[in-house]
Amino acid sequence: MYLMYVDESGDIGLTGSPTRYFVLTGLVLHELRWRQTLDELIAFRREQKTDFGLKLREEIHASPMLSKPGGLVRIPKHQRLEILRRYADKLASMPDLSLICVVVDKANKPANYDVFESAWKALIQRFENTLAHRNFPGPRNPDDMGMLFPDRSDEKKLNALLRRMRAFNPVPSQQSSGYRNLQIRTIIEDPNYRDSSHSYFIQSVDVTAFLLYQHLAPSAYMKKKSGQNYFGRLAPIVCKHASPRDPLHIVRL
Repeated sequence: MYLMYVDESGDIGLTGSPTRYFVLTGLVLHELRWRQTLDELIAFRREQKTDFGLKLREEIHASPMLSKPGGLVRIPKHQRLEILRRYADKLASMPDLSLICVVVDKANKPANYDVFESAWKALIQRFENTLAHRNFPGPRNPDDMGMLFPDRSDEKKLNALLRRMRAFNPVPSQQSSGYRNLQIRTIIEDPNYRDSSHSYFIQSVDVTAFLLYQHLAPSAYMKKKSGQNYFGRLAPIVCKHASPRDPLHIVRL
């Protein structure tokens, strides 16, 4: 079984939205590497506690960690940014992880364009395709399935989308102008939603989504600190099969 933890950055609005992009990232690992990965994340958090005073129970939520840190204001801002950089390096050093990245550029999209559905369909399809072709790193079984573990989202809409894709999932044909019905077959159950404050895995994928968004549209502070380059540190784990022709292997919509 492969597990995909998912988080987003940006918003899904088209009119009056403060963000140009909507980003979804999925962090994938095999169930047989779950405990080992958790132990490594706990060890990483202990290092940040020793170096910066970040408690293990305190949530790493990348965007507010820099802009609205609350109790974390006791840690200087440049050190909070260093924690995010270290986090990216830690994830990149774990060869059994794989990162699928989807970006919706909302500029010039028609008024009826569904940002949420388009992004999620692309992410689910790439997860399905990579599973079906057994292209994820780590252990491989001939009958491996997958399950989604998103941060809190529009649960009703996402559940309905995944159920619909199991029955009817039209994908443009590469051989003709028509469509093929490529039903989702390897992703089981409804998504299993997680609260980021209680999951180091969701916090990990939150960091990846934030760094991808900052790569696309960095804040003034991130530009000043060259933080727009931090997403590049994740290159070792970005899934090349998700978008092989893109230089960063990002699925761009």
